[in-house]
Amino acid sequence: MTDWRAVLWGFVAGIVLGLFAFAIPVVGHVGAGLIAGGVAGYLAGGGLGSGAWHGLLAGALDGIALALLFAPVGAVLGGLGGGPVGGLVGGFGVVAIGVVIALVFAVDSAIGGAVGALFS
Repeated sequence: MTDWRAVLWGFVAGIVLGLFAFAIPVVGHVGAGLIAGGVAGYLAGGGLGSGAWHGLLAGALDGIALALLFAPVGAVLGGLGGGPVGGLVGGFGVVAIGVVIALVFAVDSAIGGAVGALFS
């Protein structure tokens, strides 16, 4: 059974730490995902599998939220540079990259969730 409270707290930790992660672009985001997953896994408890599952959900939600947040920005910038077709391509491009980012966030958050569950 999924503990959505743990997933929500992991999501919030991922968003907050993700904002600070822009100071160290790659390492900071990986670290933010690990810590967010750790928070979700720690709060959910229940062993490695449960911690990994809750961390995975928190990380995937972080990636999806970032993609949905930045897709309109990509559409506007693409529209300014390439007209209507540029806006469409820009928005879809951001969503496609966002899906990849969501997968990356989910994987490292799952690892962090498994580790966090060990400490609960």
